[in-house]
Formats: sequence, structure tokens, C-alpha cells
Amino acid sequence: MSENLTPDAIARQIEQLEYRNLAFIDGRFVPACSGETFETLNPATGECLTRVAACDAVDVDLAVQAARRAFEAGVWAELAPAERKAIMQRFADLIEAHCLELAVLESLEAGKPIGECYNVDIPDTANTIRWHAEAADKLYDAVAPTEKGVIATVTREPIGVVGAVLPWNFPAMMAGWKLGPALVTGNSVVLKPAELTSLSTLRLAELAYEAGIPAGVLNVVPGLGHTAGKAIGLHPDIDLVAFTGSTEIGRRFLEYSAASNLKRIVLECGGKNPQVVMPDVSDLKTVASNVLAAAFWNMGENCSAGSRLIVHRSVKDALVDEMQRQLEEEWRTGDPLDPNVQLGALIEKDHMDKVLGHIERARADGLSLVTGGMRMREESGGYFIAPTIFDEVPKDAAVAREEIFGPVLAVIPFDTEEEAITIANNTCYGLAASLWSDDLSTVHRMAGAIRAGTVSVNCFSEGDITTPFGGYKQSGFGGRDKSVYAHDQYCELKTTWIQLS
Repeated sequence: MSENLTPDAIARQIEQLEYRNLAFIDGRFVPACSGETFETLNPATGECLTRVAACDAVDVDLAVQAARRAFEAGVWAELAPAERKAIMQRFADLIEAHCLELAVLESLEAGKPIGECYNVDIPDTANTIRWHAEAADKLYDAVAPTEKGVIATVTREPIGVVGAVLPWNFPAMMAGWKLGPALVTGNSVVLKPAELTSLSTLRLAELAYEAGIPAGVLNVVPGLGHTAGKAIGLHPDIDLVAFTGSTEIGRRFLEYSAASNLKRIVLECGGKNPQVVMPDVSDLKTVASNVLAAAFWNMGENCSAGSRLIVHRSVKDALVDEMQRQLEEEWRTGDPLDPNVQLGALIEKDHMDKVLGHIERARADGLSLVTGGMRMREESGGYFIAPTIFDEVPKDAAVAREEIFGPVLAVIPFDTEEEAITIANNTCYGLAASLWSDDLSTVHRMAGAIRAGTVSVNCFSEGDITTPFGGYKQSGFGGRDKSVYAHDQYCELKTTWIQLS
């Protein structure tokens, strides 16, 4: 699609933008009941884009009531799966038709490079919706192998009202990961985007309604985490909350569930993901390219970012040299609306300061700074940090243990395979990992030993829509995003036991 992504096309789209900045409840845009709003900023300039409705517990309750009414009325839940499929496919078509608009919204509000938004994030969102839609009438229930004279069926039923709480790093894509399986299985949804990135999600809700998803089935309540997010977690008439974000906030949703109605909780949380490079790799250029993508894609603001490079001492220096060369020649930090930029702005000033704090602590601890380590483009008013690499990092250093969520890579040398596995697993997280080796036996042995939900071999990858995504240990809880496995968590299983006469 990149042939259509020109500076002129981007400029025209910006001129035509209309920000949807109200809550979307029961099929229409409405202000927060309190009348309160909050600013949403452009991270590349620090300037206010618009003010967004600041929903609180009152608005969340209205959205839940609308969702429950729609669910109980059966306007969506009782449609034939093929009918839901057709509507969801129209939703996917509309996302594709508005790709540039949605991409510009995300680039403006999240500081993400427009090329990634237009060529990856928004097309992936449409593909996710379409893929789950296609599965709607192809997943069968079961008949249990009972004794003669009994028929026992095992059927899926939608769980009811789903609360979805999204992160700010991939706003539309994460909305797709939740909405695809939740809606296709017949649920109603109350969705809260991150307060830093509400605009594309509100536009998606409007497109869903235009596609034919009935009023009340999809509601969007923008607001702050400690008000709207907490209200979703504690609401007694929400049956499940699906959350993507930090492990710290994920824990709170488990507490909210325990304090309310024991709603089901599905968490996709943080990561401190290893990239393990064995001494037998022959193509260091390809390894370096993938390592940089894993570490610095989306400015490192990615839960599956490969922020720990665990590399055999014999190839470490050559690999670090090649990474430096590629960073200098192929990676450009700049205006996120420039199609030629690979690195945009961090999401907000507080987060930029937090990342810079990690860097300064590493420097104060005497770690070897290879490149980066400073703020960039300060004159723009935006929140840019140069891609940063520390070498010879001790495995217990803070920069090797804590999730930084920024463009910072820790290079950790090792000498034996056993040591590499120990370092890779020495974390409270277990979301993703990458492994590089030219030996098939090594790959099988080590991939089995690494404790992570996704292990990519000789590449950096999160898989695709057909593969489940989620983590071990404190990286996840209760289920997975993506694939047909994601449908199960939005359903109840019912056994019907029939005694024949």
C-alpha cells in the first residue's frame, strides 16, 4: 500500500481530519456526563490535538447498561454466525477503506511512524477482524462420548458483556485483537482506549456501527485509568475484562475481580524478552537486522521487544559492529508523518523522562554505552530518544532486568548454552523470545527450554493471526490473544446431558 503514502496525500488527509472526541455509547457519540474532558497531545510536537470526553463510573455504567440490553435482546448474540460474519467482514472492509485516515490519527496521537501505521498496523487490524469473522461459522461444538442411552452436547455460549482495556502503543491493532473474537462469538463490548490514544478507537467504533453492528453492542468510553478503567474492573455486570498493558495494572484487575463479581480476567502484560544468538550463526547481517527490529520497532514501546541480546562471546563484537553500521545507515529518527522515518516519538514526556532515567542510571553504573543515550530533536517540542545500546551488561544489572519500554538494548555475553538458557529465563516475565542458530538440534533443544509464550527461530516474529499470543509467568494470565484459541475465553462452555427414554 506504500505507493499511495505520499507527503501530499498525508497533508490532504490531515486537512480533512475530524476528531471523534466524545464517548460512543448505544450507537451515538455523547459527552461525558460530568462534562469533563482531557487533552490528547501529539508526541512529536507536544501540542494539543483535541480534548476528549473524560468518562468516569457513571458513563461506564451507562455503556454497560446499553451493552447488557443489546445482549439480552439478542440483536447480535442471537444472529446466525454467518450473519455476524458478514457484518464483521463489512467492518474490515471499512477499516481498509479508511486506512490512511486511521494511520494518520495513530501517527499524530501515538508518535508512531506513518509508514508502519499505514502498511502494518491498520491493515493488520482489518485482517484480524476479517480472520475472526471468517471463523464464525466454522467452529463446531461437540458431542461427548457417553454411554448408550445418553446424549451429552458441549456447546459454546457468549459470555455476555466484555470489558476491554487497551494500551497506547498499538491502539487500533490491540482493539482488533480484542474485538475480533469477542464480537464474533456474540458478546457485547465496553472498550476503554488508553487515555493517550483514544482517537483511532473512537473512529473504529463509528465504522463498526456503519458496518451494521447494532447499537449497544460496541461502546467506547475514553477516560483515565483510575476512573474509567477502574470502573470497568469493578462493574458487577461485566462478565469478563480483557486487558493489555503493564503487569502492575494487570494485577489491579485481578483485585477488582475479587472485590466485585469474580468476573473472568484475561491479561497480556509486560516482557523483558531475550534474543539468544549462538556461535554457529553464519549470517550476522541478517541477525543484526532482526535484532535491531526486535529492540527498536515502535521505539521499543512494545511488550514483545527483544530488549536483551544474549550473544555468544565469540560473535558478540562482530554482531555489535554490524548493528552499529545498520543503525547509522538504515535507521532514521524524525517526524512520524514522514514516510521515510523508521523511529518516531515516545508517547509522552513523562515516559520519555522515565526511559532517560534508566539510561542515566546505566551510565552511572559504569555500563559501556555503544550508541545513543540521549534525547533528540528537542527543538521540535517532541519526545524523541536516540536508539541506545549498552554492551557487556551484567545479567543482574537493572537495564537487563527491568522493562524499560523504550529504545534501549542490553547486550549480555555468554560462554555456554546452559548459561544462555539460564540468563534468558532469569526474569519474572515470559512473553516472547528469539533464538538464532544454524543447527537444528540446538534450535529444538533451546526453544523447548526457553520459558516464553512465543519463541521465534532465526527471525524476530510474534507469529501471525493464526498463532496464539500471550505469556508465561507475569507476562500473562487467563488466556491468549489471536488465533481460534482466543474465541474460547470469550465463551462459556455448557454441557447439556440428555437421558433418552
